[in-house]
Amino acid sequence: MTETTDATGAETGGRGTTPVPMPEGYSPRLYNEDLAPATERRWGAFSIFNVWTSDVHSLFGYFLAASLFLVAGNTFKFLIGIGVGSLIIYWLMTLIGNAGVKTGVPYPVLSRASFGTFGANVPALVRAVVATFWYGAQTSAAAGAIVAFLVRYDGPKNLHETSTLFDHTGLEVICYLLVWAAQLLIISKGMETVRRFQDFAGPAVWLMMLILAVGLSIKAGTLSFSVDMSAKELATLAKSATGLDVTPGSFAAIAAIAATWVTYFAALFLNFGDFARFTPDEKTLRKGNVWGLPVNLILFSLVAALTTASASKVYGEVILEPAAISAKFDSAFLVLLAALTFAVATVGINVVANFVSPAFDFANVAPKHITFRRGGLIAAVIALLLYPLHPWDNAPSFVNAIGSTMGPIFGVLVVDYYLLRKAQLNVPDLYKEDGEYRFQGGWNIRAFVAAGIGAVFSSILPVYGPSEYGAALGPYSWFIGVAVAGVIYFAISGAKSPLTPKTEAAAAE
Repeated sequence: MTETTDATGAETGGRGTTPVPMPEGYSPRLYNEDLAPATERRWGAFSIFNVWTSDVHSLFGYFLAASLFLVAGNTFKFLIGIGVGSLIIYWLMTLIGNAGVKTGVPYPVLSRASFGTFGANVPALVRAVVATFWYGAQTSAAAGAIVAFLVRYDGPKNLHETSTLFDHTGLEVICYLLVWAAQLLIISKGMETVRRFQDFAGPAVWLMMLILAVGLSIKAGTLSFSVDMSAKELATLAKSATGLDVTPGSFAAIAAIAATWVTYFAALFLNFGDFARFTPDEKTLRKGNVWGLPVNLILFSLVAALTTASASKVYGEVILEPAAISAKFDSAFLVLLAALTFAVATVGINVVANFVSPAFDFANVAPKHITFRRGGLIAAVIALLLYPLHPWDNAPSFVNAIGSTMGPIFGVLVVDYYLLRKAQLNVPDLYKEDGEYRFQGGWNIRAFVAAGIGAVFSSILPVYGPSEYGAALGPYSWFIGVAVAGVIYFAISGAKSPLTPKTEAAAAE
């Protein structure tokens, strides 16, 4: 894979340091330089590849892959489920990524075409809330990896066991603040620094994952691809880790693995255009996505399965967290290396998936006052305030919650762009209050009706409806939300246009 490079901007979202005057007719309520269409396309296939290595090569990514391995029952069925899910992810990411390449606009601006110039703030803020949650969760996980190393020594161990602050130990708080500050430093430098960091973080984690897998295989004395547990014990452990109530190894289990794997990426289905818009063309995007998604995801999952199975042989127990596995190493150097690598990996996913998105999303709310930098700072501060509450302790359940909120929005967005508008947008009008996407005072009521009904089927019914519905269809909430919202939006908007007064008049002529 080749990489494109040129001069970079550090003051904004990656557009350059020289201020660009706002084009005539654009509204300051809808435009700033960070939200403008990308003009400098310096992200090559390698950087797109590392968007995905940074996104999945995290402690939560490993935990999910290892947990789904238990659901599969064996490696072969696990790879079938992960493989099918990874191909779906590739197709969907390329679908939304092409829109980013063609228009050059970030997710909240693209949403204006379907939800309205001001209505787009709702799906943007939904995405920002999810990202902020995950920012705190991933920061806490990265801090935990460092804590796992430090407690090997008497001083930090004593601090960890004897001090309490904000419902955390003193050592946990210190490590959380250090990781939090490091991430803020990276994002404050702009999108080009983000690219450079992820180009380092992704390969570094791959190297550590291989060291972990090889080291444990040597200790186990064999390549192990299964966990020695009875079917009943495996089912109980799999359900506690994933929430999936299926028989390990069954067809339902394989299908649930694929669906859960797709849902894990639900948030980035919406805003992958934030990165794709910096690529020079669709060919570069596809190349980065092929290596970063089906190839990388399947290999990463295979390594996670091998590591989990080998660790169970070596330590006599199933350990789903790589930091906990590495903490058992005899070598302090290897433990330190693993802790730093997993911390870097988790910072990588935070910067890519949980900082960039809310930076643009919050900027979209008040472009005149909130820049890319300030949007990222808002997300970081909210995550810091949430730390004493640690709402991310039940992360597996939150993955399903992501599906219920993200699916309907994605359904409306894709149907609007591809089926109704045939991938053709009037980009300048996305920044005008009286343009084509004004709808009803800046709000497209049809989009909200469709998304709202979709959310009923993807979130309310699985939680509050018949227990059979939630048990059988819970893993597919994202797909249900996409389908219901998309079909309804297409039906009420018409097959020719999204029915704005302006486009209707033009069509009549």
